[in-house]
Amino acid sequence: MTGEDIFYRRRKTMVENLVAEGVARSRKVIGALLRVPREKFLPPELADHAYDDNPLPIGHGKTISAPHMAAIMNEVLELEEGHRVLEVGAGSGYHAATIAEIVAPEGEPGAGHVFTVEIVPELVEMAQENLKKASYASVVTVILGDGSGGYLEEAPYDRILVTAAAPQIPPVLLEQLKPGGILATPVGGRFSYQTLVVARKDARGKVTFEDHGGVAFVPLLGKYGFKD
Repeated sequence: MTGEDIFYRRRKTMVENLVAEGVARSRKVIGALLRVPREKFLPPELADHAYDDNPLPIGHGKTISAPHMAAIMNEVLELEEGHRVLEVGAGSGYHAATIAEIVAPEGEPGAGHVFTVEIVPELVEMAQENLKKASYASVVTVILGDGSGGYLEEAPYDRILVTAAAPQIPPVLLEQLKPGGILATPVGGRFSYQTLVVARKDARGKVTFEDHGGVAFVPLLGKYGFKD
């Protein structure tokens, strides 16, 4: 059995567990988790832990989210093929890849696209390399910058997610969300209680908010996040 086969079996077991727990529910999210090789988005020394359902360090004080958290966020975002998505906090690129599997299946550049903004230059390089290695470079664009202010150049977006906790939802992100769009972000203290908040903008631009329970994320840095 090859190393790739071993990783796939571990990945399949992890996804089956997430389904049994009721975390991964839709066919789209389940399929994306099965197809994205998480081991390719980790430092080589942590590859054997790729399918532990835990966050793992990727350097520079950042982590790759636990698979169950990626599943939860992708479910609440209600992703569809063709969506243009903004991710704030690329990290190693894993979460963007799971989104790309849904919005741009089979790497079709003419379908949807993921724009992911990362404030740490070294992680930009890491994410770009990982996404290239895993064949997602054509449908995921990694941008160096302060993602707390969004990415106006490609706005508006069908979906926006933030993979770090902010003291409040940056208003500029709501402005960059299309009518009918959904935004998901952890909100709370830098090292205290955080909750996953989902914002929905209706066709008239009215925004409503939903609380999806407690979470734990690294702090969002930047103009609309926490200061260094």
